[in-house]
Amino acid sequence: MSISTAVPKARFSAQARLRALQADVMELILERDLEAGDAMPTENELCEVLGVGRNTLRESLKVLQALGVIEIRHGFGMFVAPSNFEALADGLTFRGRLSLRHEGLEALQLVDIRQALESGLISACIAVVSEEHLVRIAAVVENMEVLAQDGEQFVEADAEFHRLLFEPLGNDLLMNLMGVFWKVYRKIHLEIGTGGMDLVRTAAEHRSIYDAVVAQDATTAAALLSSHFDGIRAKIKQFVEAE
Repeated sequence: MSISTAVPKARFSAQARLRALQADVMELILERDLEAGDAMPTENELCEVLGVGRNTLRESLKVLQALGVIEIRHGFGMFVAPSNFEALADGLTFRGRLSLRHEGLEALQLVDIRQALESGLISACIAVVSEEHLVRIAAVVENMEVLAQDGEQFVEADAEFHRLLFEPLGNDLLMNLMGVFWKVYRKIHLEIGTGGMDLVRTAAEHRSIYDAVVAQDATTAAALLSSHFDGIRAKIKQFVEAE
């Protein structure tokens, strides 16, 4: 006698209703033109407007809080949540690390996205970067070279280099997304290990990218940024094959 693993219809319907209710709450936020930090309607008002019971509403609100849509401050009420990329970073990190136990597809896709993001935007950065900003980037590159010569890891300097490279665009969303990808990348890097990493070569890659930016050579800078991620991609594939 086989045991069915299908989700019961009643349970599926309940999940669909909860997702619909979550969408309704988000739509209400948009319709009322609420901004981050603004107070949400009370539970009583939401129940009345949305036509649902308190328990059902609270279940959906918990999900929306986990998603970073709303913020529940006990004793004060509910508010539209400020930008919070922690949940996104945690979710992507988990998916990336989980994929390393299998074929590594999602970890590789995350590298692909970061590669496309940086190589695709470098031209715009070159067009607006100032001499003062280039001095700051140069200092980071020099620090990486010194650490590499001493055989020391330079994870923080690496992150700072990429952050400074795209900071001139003044795009807060981009900076947040890059921060998310960096956190994910770092966790994946810790998972697969840093053995065999050529620190001097990695520092030299950053120097070459910097030189191309100084020369305002967008084509070379984009190509160098694109190939810069080949190393982590190769290590992921090697790790997965060894599992």
